[in-house]
Amino acid sequence: MITAGKAFAHLYREVTGELAESGAVRVVGDDPQLSGRFRVGALAAACIGATTLAAGELWRARGGQPGPVTVDARHAAVSFRSERYLTVDGQSPGEFWGPLSGDYLAVDGWVKLHCNYPHHALAAAKALGVAEDREAITATIANRPAQEVEEAVLGAGGVAAAMRSLTDWHSHPAGRAARLIPLADLVQVGDTEGPRTLGPADRPLAGIRVLDLTHVIAGPVCGRVLAAHGADVLHVGAAHLPTVAPLVVDNGFGKRTCYVDLRTDEGKETLRALVRDADVLIQSYRPGALAGLGFGPEELAAMRPGIVVLSLSAYGHVGPWRQRRGFDSLVQMASGIADDGARVIGSDEPRPLPAQALDHGTGWLAAFGVLTALRRSLVEGGSWQVRVALARTAAWLDDLGRHTGQVIDPGAEDVADLLTETDSQVGLVRHVGVPGSLPGAEPHWAHGPHRPGSDPAAWW
Repeated sequence: MITAGKAFAHLYREVTGELAESGAVRVVGDDPQLSGRFRVGALAAACIGATTLAAGELWRARGGQPGPVTVDARHAAVSFRSERYLTVDGQSPGEFWGPLSGDYLAVDGWVKLHCNYPHHALAAAKALGVAEDREAITATIANRPAQEVEEAVLGAGGVAAAMRSLTDWHSHPAGRAARLIPLADLVQVGDTEGPRTLGPADRPLAGIRVLDLTHVIAGPVCGRVLAAHGADVLHVGAAHLPTVAPLVVDNGFGKRTCYVDLRTDEGKETLRALVRDADVLIQSYRPGALAGLGFGPEELAAMRPGIVVLSLSAYGHVGPWRQRRGFDSLVQMASGIADDGARVIGSDEPRPLPAQALDHGTGWLAAFGVLTALRRSLVEGGSWQVRVALARTAAWLDDLGRHTGQVIDPGAEDVADLLTETDSQVGLVRHVGVPGSLPGAEPHWAHGPHRPGSDPAAWW
């Protein structure tokens, strides 16, 4: 079993190539923080500690004098399920799961369908040859093998994953490929005339412009973290794209939000204009999708030399599943996490993690990678791509070992000391505060969530 402190040290060295100075990060507490045997608390504390230290080191390069970083393991773990504690004007902001999303029993095991978006629900029903009705889908899947259902739904443009064991995933070509990639892969994708220059500032990312083309949790968490360290984050969505309302609110802190329709030439030109004045672009489109619109990493580097491009995927940029759609809950099923959780408690049903930890962890890893790439550009120059994947984060969580598996499921009243209230365009939001302390430049959000599409598609 690896402690949270050791997990942080390993992570920081792997991504930056540097040893963190002794005492640079203090982790208060350790697992268990949440139910189950996977070390979600250690993962959270390590990710937040490494990211906050990277922010401090970037600020130091800009003339700042950061104090030692402190991460409270309890706060870290709670922040990894921040959406569970969110209220707007005292009420829940809406449902997270679509009526057809969930686990279905097949003839040889379980399969999960992710149908939160209307087009994914339609694709699943079409693949199975039934109406969009839970009873009909349940009856059909009960007579088919789980992996056959998985392939049929994916083939129809939907999203699904059969439950596999850890042993099966470790030997699966996609599982082996995911373990071979770095936790945050930094690759130079273009040259610049010299190193980047960043003047003195009172916050690590003051003056840094971030285009956020992400959705759901992992990518938006990255943008939320960058905003907490002072970046000007502009989320780019579109009126025709479906969203999950509570997640839009939870991940909207510190961001402005605009609509740009990339199906049109006008929309593409608007995005090009934004890119030319951006420092960072983060995106969670399916691998290759944004490049197909003319916004691949190399094209972005040509438009804006010195840009840092974050690419987030479900299963990584290599291997047989590199093009596969996926979400946290599906990766938990495919990678053996849900099966292992069930086996430990003797359950016949999938047992997921007590948080969307792959999403949140990968979001923090993405922000860590962006901060590291920005600091590297101060020394080496160049345009950089950062690549992260949910499946790689899952492998790291597996490698952290297990704890005793206590039942810990804190409700809002149990974490009231970690909650705060922020007024916003959508109402009074009660939410988890920013985890991780950086003396001298404490992370915070400048404002609450904005209504989707309420801001102009322009920089200040």
